[in-house]
Order: sequence, then C-alpha cells, then structure tokens
Amino acid sequence: MTRFALTLEFDGGPFMGLQRQAHGPSVQQAVEDAAHAVTGEAVVMHAAGRTDAGVHGLGMRVHIDIAKPFVPFRLMEALNARLRPNPVAVLSCEVVPDDWHARFSCIGRAYIYRIANRRAPLTLERGKAWQVTKPLDEAAMHRAAQALVGRHDFTTFRSAHCQSASPLKSLDRLDVRREGEMVLIEAEARSFLHHQVRSMVGTLALVGMGRWREEQVAEALEAKDRQRLGLNAPPDGLYFVRAVYPGE
Repeated sequence: MTRFALTLEFDGGPFMGLQRQAHGPSVQQAVEDAAHAVTGEAVVMHAAGRTDAGVHGLGMRVHIDIAKPFVPFRLMEALNARLRPNPVAVLSCEVVPDDWHARFSCIGRAYIYRIANRRAPLTLERGKAWQVTKPLDEAAMHRAAQALVGRHDFTTFRSAHCQSASPLKSLDRLDVRREGEMVLIEAEARSFLHHQVRSMVGTLALVGMGRWREEQVAEALEAKDRQRLGLNAPPDGLYFVRAVYPGE
C-alpha cells in the first residue's frame, strides 16, 4: 500500500460536512467514491480536521492508502476528473511515509472567517461570507479577541455536542482586520473544539456592533458557561485554511 497525502479545496455549501454522513452528502464520500472509481479499491479518507455543513476548505490535508501503483500527478488528475461535478478539487498529491497521518501527525490548524460588512445584499459572496449590515469596529473586535489567546477553558465557546475529552485548548492566534468591506478573523491553534471558531466570531461581532463591551468577551470566557455565549456565527464565512506538520 502507498500512502498519498492530498490537499483539498472545497465549497461546503452542498455538503452535510467533511466527514461521511448517513443523512446526506459529504466531502469524504465524494473523495472516497472518486478514489474507488479510479482504483477499484475500497479507499478510506482521513482528514486533518472536521468541518460542519456549509464550512469551506482552502487547504484541507487528507490521506488515502492505495495498493495499485500511481504517479502522484496522475492520481491527482484522475481524482479531479472523477470528482466532477462536486465542488471539490485536489490541489496537490504526494507520497508520504506509512506512519504519516493527516489527523494525528498534524501539529497546527488555521481557519479564517469572512464577514461581509455591507448593507447591499450579497450576490457573488452569497454562501461564502456572513453578511453583517451594521458597521463593525474591527479594532475593538481585535482588542477583545486577545483575551481569548492562550490556554483556557473554552466551555463558553464549545458546542453542547462537542466530543472532545476536555474544554482546555491553547489558542495561538486570533486576529481581526479589515480589507475594504470584508472583516477577516484569523484563528490558529493545535486543535479546536466543535463550533469554537464560530462561537468566538459571533461574540466578537457583538463587540464590533457595539452591543457588547470589549471586556465582556473575557468575562464570558471566565464564566465557563455556554449560556454566556453571545452568538454563534453561521458556517458560511468559515474556511479551513491549512494544516501544519513537523518539518513543514
């Protein structure tokens, strides 16, 4: 068996999430079906992380094991041909050691959240960003976000359905900046809790709208209570940007 590492780009809109679901289409199913069509083998895809329905991927790393010999470029081309018309593309493909694992070898994950801060309805960005019509103070959002950086109990920002063994996580970076009408929130950590990024973004948006004081973000974190969460942002604006591995 040869282990291939793939980098995927995908539009999460048509999918129930990255992981295979019994009740609807998933990115995993699309890739596994394409791999089966190419190789004739029952292929299982392992990913660096999970994404919910509607969440997008710019650089999701995954791996698959294949018995038949393939040149990585040819495998990538064949998979892309079979993935059509699904909005999933293999951006790169390489052979990796047998002990390399897309999930367990990963030492860092990065997300970006895009808020379209304008009054006019979205057209090209519909389903690709969260529209907030009230003007946002991105500087206040950034200042408030720094209270979340570091190692904390993120119970307040954790989904009730989160399967992680502990609410303790180390958030390495949470930056907020503006590019024209787009407010961008960038988050980096070794790993995240279920809905953690969306929960942090929604709460920071309340600060940006002036509905919360900046200090309330730190107070909500300290409360360790999901009931103190300000708002859970929708999935549309969330993108998995990259996975980090030793030596890269």
